[in-house]
Amino acid sequence: MPDAVPGPAALGLIGLGVMGRNLAHNLADHGYAVAIHDRDADAVASLAAERDALHAAPDLPALLAAVPAPRTLLVMVPAGAPVDAVVEALEPHLSAGDVLLDGGNSHYADTRRREAHLAERGVAWLGVGVSGGADGARHGPALMPGGDAAAYARVAPILRAIAATADDGEPCVAHLGPDGAGHYVKMVHNGIEYADMQLLAEAYALLRDGVGLAPDGIEGVLRGWRDGPLAGFLLDVTADVVAARDAAGAPILDDVLDAAGQKGTGRWTIQSALDLGVPVSVLAAAVDARALSADVAGRARAAAVLPGPTDAAAELPDEDVPAVMADLHDALHLAKLVAYAQGFALLRAASDAHGWDLDLGRAASTWRAGCILRGATVEATASAYRADPGLDDLLRAPAFVAAADAAHAGLRRTVARAARAGVALPASSAALAHYDGRRTARGPASLIQGQRDAFGGHGFVRRSDPGGPLAHADWRRREGD
Repeated sequence: MPDAVPGPAALGLIGLGVMGRNLAHNLADHGYAVAIHDRDADAVASLAAERDALHAAPDLPALLAAVPAPRTLLVMVPAGAPVDAVVEALEPHLSAGDVLLDGGNSHYADTRRREAHLAERGVAWLGVGVSGGADGARHGPALMPGGDAAAYARVAPILRAIAATADDGEPCVAHLGPDGAGHYVKMVHNGIEYADMQLLAEAYALLRDGVGLAPDGIEGVLRGWRDGPLAGFLLDVTADVVAARDAAGAPILDDVLDAAGQKGTGRWTIQSALDLGVPVSVLAAAVDARALSADVAGRARAAAVLPGPTDAAAELPDEDVPAVMADLHDALHLAKLVAYAQGFALLRAASDAHGWDLDLGRAASTWRAGCILRGATVEATASAYRADPGLDDLLRAPAFVAAADAAHAGLRRTVARAARAGVALPASSAALAHYDGRRTARGPASLIQGQRDAFGGHGFVRRSDPGGPLAHADWRRREGD
């Protein structure tokens, strides 16, 4: 490995995992010379050997020396302590005007902390959400940057060059706001992604365990949904996964342990929603479902003793299959819309809490291509906010109202069928409960307030005097006493 990088580089890239390597190739494709560094010297050498534009830097000083000041550095290491370690190692060598981009899934609060710390030295730290997986990183991801606007303007040409391009020719990247705004949007994106994946898994479960379809039949159903409101990257991936066969012709999915992994962004979304008091029940159900799936041994023990329907298949007779399919399509559609409405309500609340002034339509527009969520629901969301930038509830957008009118009966019947058959649909059920709760002008929370006042003296607001002081009642008194 050479002791120094030959010639100046447009930027430096630290971290050559799957995403880092693919972004390096993407940058090279667009004419950028990149100084690359990783703790794994072999990874650096092998990648540098693949492209003339990628120059190996044996250590951080060599990488910094290769990038003319003011420098642009892209950090692609795992979130948490590894990012702090990179910052600590770089800090003594940084100069005012340098711009560092964190392209990992960092927690937005960490991004805010790092940005404030480096700003004291005149160094900008941009938290850049990156969606699209390995293929997106290689050929064009969706990018969600946040941080200092002037620093973003300086690196915008690079980000626009490597980002995915939507059908209207616009790159899927936009400055979303100060400090942690970009990473927060990416976090909520991932929370919605959890929900979208879980809803598809629930549809698969009902088709497999309720209807009794074989993999070929399930694939056919999924492929048949590709041209309508369910169209999107995740639907295509799901169909591909169901269809995949091993060398012997057996479905690979049948040999996959039913324990879903997670890396934390879903949990962060739920934690933030709890802090802000925003209901995200569909997203939370998806996170809970992954946690439940991880207890493989515990579920096996419970399955041996817990009672359920004695003949699940009998609940969904063959003659009802076309109706089941139509209802399941509608159920998935409306549940997805509810999940998006919950996610964007959380974005609005966080923007208000942190003073980010998020443009929700702009955020949705960055997801239109290259992104894991790309598809018809993203397009509908972006269109809703373009039509009404001040929209305070996505479910009240005219297109969402029309979709709900057409689909809510199917969601109700699907959840009911699954309950009779003993097939768990936690996210779909949560979507229906949220939808009905949202459209209930007068709910039962008055009883909860009465309970709180009865045992804790917390008081309640009178409907007849909503602007008045808290009232109390003697809840022990009975009429006629």
